[in-house]
Amino acid sequence: MDDYAEAEYRARLARAQAMMAEADLAALFLTTEPEIRYFTGFLTRFWESPTRPWFLVVPAQGDPVAVIPAIGAHLMAQGWISDIRTWAAPDYADDGIGLLAETLRELVPEGGRIGVPSALESHLRMPLADWARLGGMLGRRVLTEDALILRRLRMVKSSTEIERIRHACAVAGRAFARVPEIARAGVPLSDVFRNFQILCLEEGADWVSYLAGGAGPDGYGDVISPATDAPLAAGDILMLDTGAVTGGYFCDYDRNWAVGPVSSIAQNGHARVIEATQAGFEAARPGATAADLFHTMNAVLGGDAAGRLGHGLGMQLTEWPSLIPADQTVLEPGMVLTLEPCLETVPSRSIVHEENIVITATGAEWLTAPAGPDLPVLEA
Repeated sequence: MDDYAEAEYRARLARAQAMMAEADLAALFLTTEPEIRYFTGFLTRFWESPTRPWFLVVPAQGDPVAVIPAIGAHLMAQGWISDIRTWAAPDYADDGIGLLAETLRELVPEGGRIGVPSALESHLRMPLADWARLGGMLGRRVLTEDALILRRLRMVKSSTEIERIRHACAVAGRAFARVPEIARAGVPLSDVFRNFQILCLEEGADWVSYLAGGAGPDGYGDVISPATDAPLAAGDILMLDTGAVTGGYFCDYDRNWAVGPVSSIAQNGHARVIEATQAGFEAARPGATAADLFHTMNAVLGGDAAGRLGHGLGMQLTEWPSLIPADQTVLEPGMVLTLEPCLETVPSRSIVHEENIVITATGAEWLTAPAGPDLPVLEA
């Protein structure tokens, strides 16, 4: 379980219930790992198994009620939730839906509206057949969207959450500093990936949920492919982008290195994305929008950016908002963001840079130790 004090969860609950009153919702119905953990502290890697559904009901008044497989009862009871209702899962005849419907009928009056996260970047972690069956078991109670309550809550982090993310960033920073131990010309990229994950664990990561990167002359073709066994070569630019986790919270940032002598193309490209990152940092303040940060960084890049140039960060590797022209989310103190400019250096090859920041009352604060404009050099 997360080791937050109960007061942290009660503060989250109070904010949620105030928003629910404004939206005329009698309950929130949650099914995914971050949503359930946000209110309960239920931290486990068992979510990797897709076999069992998990449910949480947050009523308009009173404490949340967990409706979960019996295998999770002991761990859930280690936290602050006291009303834990279980069934022996998996049950091919009724995998918790009967118990869930009974709970919702108890907590929600006839005609009451039950909010479910439904917008972009949400998903329903239960079988569609059970979702349809549930709707038919609730009488006149209505399943509807959640008025973006979960999104609004989770975008603004508490000081405790920010410290968790800061710690994850520091862990990854120590691992990045050790990359010269594992990467040089002739080392297969796949070995670099494996050994970097080991470095993260040695430096204090609970696990490394995400590692991406690339390598190539003057840049790389993409940043999402699995590592190949191709060896690093003189003239390559190596990039590693990690989502190391500590205490259930992610960092998400990258670093670039030159293998051997640095070309002017690579150096100039790296300096430009660092300049764009700094511009984004200076523009990041309460009252600015996510789109403002996009446009600020894009102007430094030359106006050719594709896709987004950063995003929210927290219990998930990527959260709201997106730094894109269409996102008019107004920045508030407590929002944690990545700044992630990307620049094409030569046709079909790019350099990407990423840092993590938190919005403060007066501007922004680095959560990562920002990289300088000069590309660090690895042994050729």
